Amino acid sequence: MKRLFHILLAVVMLSSSVLLSGCIFMKGGYSLSGASIPEAAKTFSVAYFPNNAPMVSPTLSTTLVEALKDKFSRQTRLQLVEEGGDFAFEGEITRYTSTTQSVSGDDYALLNRLTIEVKVIFTNAIDPDASFNQTFKAYADYDSTQLLTEIQTELDAEIVEQLVQDIYMAAASNW
Repeated sequence: MKRLFHILLAVVMLSSSVLLSGCIFMKGGYSLSGASIPEAAKTFSVAYFPNNAPMVSPTLSTTLVEALKDKFSRQTRLQLVEEGGDFAFEGEITRYTSTTQSVSGDDYALLNRLTIEVKVIFTNAIDPDASFNQTFKAYADYDSTQLLTEIQTELDAEIVEQLVQDIYMAAASNW
């Protein structure tokens, strides 16, 4: 029984090392953040995302752009440039809505949902086939007893974090 355990342990360790070495030496590199960025890529740029939604949060564009810059600066080796990066992001905020999600038996709203939708045009100058024009959507629920204006800043930040993670994975991950 002890010998079987050692054999299984050896097989698991060998398999893990083979998989890990495959990830480390795959074309484009590997990072613990899940990014797979071509070696030739050195820079990234993020253009201003105008807020073209019918309902507007005043600081949302800046929050989104800065969060996207921060994510790529911290989790990749790419250097931020003003424009024309090897990884270039542009787009617009197309939707910012608050809707009722849950209603009580007395027809009173119990839960509301803030939804943000962003159209992103990603240009990968190194691997043009990896470029995309895609819409990303994320949301956060909040208690209907709260006014949106009271919690808007924290909800915006929470939703932007989700959006940026989704954009990052779409642009920097080939998985």
